[in-house]
Amino acid sequence: MLYRRSLAASFSTFAIGMVCVAAQAAPTSIQDVLGRTVEVEVPAKRVLLGFYFEDYMAVGGEKAFDKVVGISREAWAGWRAVNWALHVAHRPSLKDIPDVGEVEAQTFSVEKALALKPDVVVLADWQYKGMDSDIKRLEAAKIPVVVVDYNAQTLERHLASTKVLGQLTGETARAERINAEYKGAIDQMQSRIAQAKLPKPRVYIEFGNKGPAEYSFTYGKNMWGAMAAVAGGDNIAAPFVEWWGPMNPEQVLASRPEVVLIAGTESTKNPAAMLMGQDVDKAQAAQRLAGFTGRNGWAEMPAVKTNRVYGIYQGASRTISDYVMVQYMAKALYPTLFKDLNPETNYLDFYKRYLPVTPSGTFMVSQGGK
Repeated sequence: MLYRRSLAASFSTFAIGMVCVAAQAAPTSIQDVLGRTVEVEVPAKRVLLGFYFEDYMAVGGEKAFDKVVGISREAWAGWRAVNWALHVAHRPSLKDIPDVGEVEAQTFSVEKALALKPDVVVLADWQYKGMDSDIKRLEAAKIPVVVVDYNAQTLERHLASTKVLGQLTGETARAERINAEYKGAIDQMQSRIAQAKLPKPRVYIEFGNKGPAEYSFTYGKNMWGAMAAVAGGDNIAAPFVEWWGPMNPEQVLASRPEVVLIAGTESTKNPAAMLMGQDVDKAQAAQRLAGFTGRNGWAEMPAVKTNRVYGIYQGASRTISDYVMVQYMAKALYPTLFKDLNPETNYLDFYKRYLPVTPSGTFMVSQGGK
């Protein structure tokens, strides 16, 4: 009798164990931003992350990086070196995560990716589109590839991307909370603008990485261009630039923008480039911004005449927290409508709520240095 009871108990324990294993191993169907249905075991235990590093951490929490087995390091350490250093100072183990190369620089190595044996590869839309043959090799090895996209700067793709990251990290409730905050901020701005029924101010946005001497990228349908549309601006580049690229200087002047936004980073490679971001002094940022107003013909531009030229942080675009930059743009376009908003405080508060580090520096600045 005792033997039978012991055998029954052992069988019951074994059966429960098998059910648990089966439950853990059962894949979940995730629909990524391209509408692809991908089968992934979640929470993912071995993640190769191509982009959106802070976003992944914001959704999944810092512990989510315990499961990251590979990254495209250049897209973080190279493109946002100061931000990378801030995170490494807090979490030195980031330096030990293997690097699989970077898609845009054509250094991405499928061999390195396969050697890491990831459960899932998470890529930006632009990375996925640039990796046709490599994607086929990953999928042939039965490694699921999931695509997210914050670059499009549309509400739909932002919300979809955050939902996907929540599924992958097992933090669906946190993802829903972040999405509610993002959508609430966008809805608030658009509701006020719609009710005010004011003319759309003409706006010009430029990535100021080349300094005042040479016109650099402006934006059409995506990134700052899409954000300008959400903020209620009439983007003067939209008829001339589909995605991104320089605009003819004479056309910029002829379009007579009422608001100008110059985006910058922490990079000091070009001593005349717009300087914005972590550890950047506001007075220095304002000085760099003033250099752009001295361009040939800009003195007669409506935006310059009325002191409506602003500096914005390039690193705060194409990210889960970029609603604060939309707020800043909306405030620049409609100062009376949004005088109650404090976008820079909101930006830092997002870090305090969802990330283990909080940057300090200059992320928004006006022609008057405020």
